[in-house]
Amino acid sequence: MELVAFLGKDKENLGQITALINKGEWEKILLLKNKDTPNIQTTKQYKTLTINNSLPLFELKEEMKEKLSSSLAKEFEVALSLASGTGKEHMALISALLSVPVGIKIVAFTKKGIEFLT
Repeated sequence: MELVAFLGKDKENLGQITALINKGEWEKILLLKNKDTPNIQTTKQYKTLTINNSLPLFELKEEMKEKLSSSLAKEFEVALSLASGTGKEHMALISALLSVPVGIKIVAFTKKGIEFLT
């Protein structure tokens, strides 16, 4: 399964995403981020998709959809982390993924390890 996550400016939540990346067995990792957001430090390979989060909601969704479509063209379902970012970014990302279209399983790293909120 592929991991998709948004890297927001909220640095306190980046540890959640780093743990998901490091502890999971992902076929592919896609991280969406604004150009000003630093990359995560990990030994695992991931693809960064830089977006302009200052765009209005519907334009942001279209930009995300455009960038995600080529990377997820043959996928049926992805693990999605919403640990970082804003409500606007989350709404745009969920809408973009559903428009690709792919199914979504919300994922989090907890004391028990990687868990899906299904």
